[in-house]
Amino acid sequence: MASLKELAKRKDLLAPGHRLCAGCGESIIVRQILLASEKPVVVANATGCLEVSSTIFPYTSWRCSYIHNAFENAAATASGIEAALKVFRKKGIMKDDFNVVAVAGDGGTYDIGLQALSGAFERNHNFVYVCLDNGAYMNTGIQRSSATPMGAWSSTTPVGKVERGKQEWRKDLVMFAVAHNVPYVANASPSHFMDLIRKAEKAFNANGPALLNVLSPCPRGWRYPQEDGIKIARLAVETNVWPLYEVENGRFKINIKPRETKPVIEWLKHQGRFRHLFKPGNEDMVEEIQRKVDYEWKKLNIFERATSEL
Repeated sequence: MASLKELAKRKDLLAPGHRLCAGCGESIIVRQILLASEKPVVVANATGCLEVSSTIFPYTSWRCSYIHNAFENAAATASGIEAALKVFRKKGIMKDDFNVVAVAGDGGTYDIGLQALSGAFERNHNFVYVCLDNGAYMNTGIQRSSATPMGAWSSTTPVGKVERGKQEWRKDLVMFAVAHNVPYVANASPSHFMDLIRKAEKAFNANGPALLNVLSPCPRGWRYPQEDGIKIARLAVETNVWPLYEVENGRFKINIKPRETKPVIEWLKHQGRFRHLFKPGNEDMVEEIQRKVDYEWKKLNIFERATSEL
């Protein structure tokens, strides 16, 4: 793995001056991941916060080859780029080698981009897919996605006398990728940046498609002070809401095991989207979220033990 000194010498491929919100996790994550590539990169970016904030005509924040594609087809676009580069090298049209990166939010990944992602995984295209998971369709009005946490307020899961935010548990994107026999999959967070960069290096070196599912704090949708984004991302790890682990050729490995796991309420209370859960009468929902987090953590540990000898 590259040292901090070496990483500091590499050029940032996402320039400052973009128009992402102050306190947004997306630019931090993208810069960290792209620093891990020793080769030039081609980025296919789905419509979303990152795209609309970094490519405002006639300006761009990208210092690499970049293409904007529709909301739902980042994986299909990356597949075409990877296939074209392979043909160009085979025919001697070009000699340079590139890392192909697809970037999309959770709406464009968990939901409307899932079919394209499944197809790319099944065809074994060699590229890295990055999901910037902020838990809703933030760019279009904070509508719920299948990545929205249980109990969270969104503009389509309102809070009132009848509803208490989103009622369903979030979809498991990592296990979706594992089911496709993808050689490398990882859950990551910008709060643990060296872990994220190490995982990005592994993803770039995987022999086939790789998925990086990265928690991306959003001050507008999560309702927190802009300076608290990394703090809240770290709390997600320390409460096991967002465990840091990887699955390499089917083998599970938990990268960070909290010395003392904090209760989920420590993560919830810093976000306005969960404010309603602290009103009298909603205690059962907080307890249900804690039970589900504990269950998923135990299950992950079982997977790690069961696959350790593979």
